[in-house]
Amino acid sequence: MSNQLSSLLQRFNEPETLKMAKLGRELRAQGIDVIDLSLGEPDFDTPQHVKDAAIKAIHDNWSHYTPVPGFLDLREAVCTKLKRDNNLDYKPENIVVSTGAKQSLANAVLALVDAGDEVIIPTPYWVTYSELVKIAGGKVVEIRSKTEDKFKITAAQLEAAITSKTKVFLFSSPCNPSGSVYSKEELAALANVFRKHPNIYILSDEIYEYINFVGTHESIAQFNDLKNRVIIVNGLSKGFAMTGWRLGYIAANTEIAKACEKLQGQFTSGTCSITQKAAIAALTGDLKPSQEMTEEFSRRRTKTMELVKNISGMKCFEPEGAFYIFPDVSSFYGKSDGETTINNSADFSMYILNTAHVSCVMGDAFGEPNCVRFSFANSTTNIERAWARIKDALAKLK
Repeated sequence: MSNQLSSLLQRFNEPETLKMAKLGRELRAQGIDVIDLSLGEPDFDTPQHVKDAAIKAIHDNWSHYTPVPGFLDLREAVCTKLKRDNNLDYKPENIVVSTGAKQSLANAVLALVDAGDEVIIPTPYWVTYSELVKIAGGKVVEIRSKTEDKFKITAAQLEAAITSKTKVFLFSSPCNPSGSVYSKEELAALANVFRKHPNIYILSDEIYEYINFVGTHESIAQFNDLKNRVIIVNGLSKGFAMTGWRLGYIAANTEIAKACEKLQGQFTSGTCSITQKAAIAALTGDLKPSQEMTEEFSRRRTKTMELVKNISGMKCFEPEGAFYIFPDVSSFYGKSDGETTINNSADFSMYILNTAHVSCVMGDAFGEPNCVRFSFANSTTNIERAWARIKDALAKLK
């Protein structure tokens, strides 16, 4: 890297999810039919009542700068949603709206983490978590989880990872990439550990809340004695098929909320005015489109698992939420088709892309080098085509 550029750029990596999508686009530009199972984006359109609210906002001339933490009526709508769906009591001053949940996460990490602070992150984790900690100058402490445990950690593992330097615990449920969902009982066990360590903050990414196949979403903020230390991150991208609208939010104690507002005031200021007005309709309106989308994801999950079980060598549990599977593919390491040898998950992902013309994401990016993430946020027809190709490509490996 040029020595004229900031050393900050050397601390972190480009997201592998975006890199694989880019490689897929390059192959498509060459006329190759690439099926995308890499990106985490619902293949649904935004609900009509949300689009109507945005159109009305345009006609009503909501086209000026917005308050840094978001319009008051939107922050009130977030509070309404949190009470309705999660039985959590927050006030507008606890809410900061940002340009996507990724910015919400960045605000929270930068507001909490200093150089040398340790941030505990269970594996597997979304690719951006570790890189945000590195940007802040913190140290990532991974807790390795296992496929057999559905990639969920225990209270004992959490306790063992905590040191005097631990500042934040960062996790997601439902989880990207594994699809794991923590139950109330599992969260309660972790909560008992946090009660022994009152200086640790809990950053809870709940962006996949509505895409849950096993029951009611459980937030770790439900434990009242911990709530003041929990920062909930959520948004509209996944549950409302609004990825391009770019709106996320946090719910946190007022000190952290004000800190995030201060940071955001220098980076981006307030989020798009039209998106904010549409978000009110999403959060307070009919949830039927979101429920129907989750029902379709559930059907695709079933189909995907049927197809994966027909492939010898893949070890995979059925995801409980989100729209990914995260199989262990290490049984293919050391194998070759005569031209390409698979040594790791990056080799596996590139082999699948170049041979089967299906894009996926290597597990190293998520902290699990034996795994690969495949999305089922694609049509059933494309899912069937993709896994037929993958099966054929893997059959060539000896």
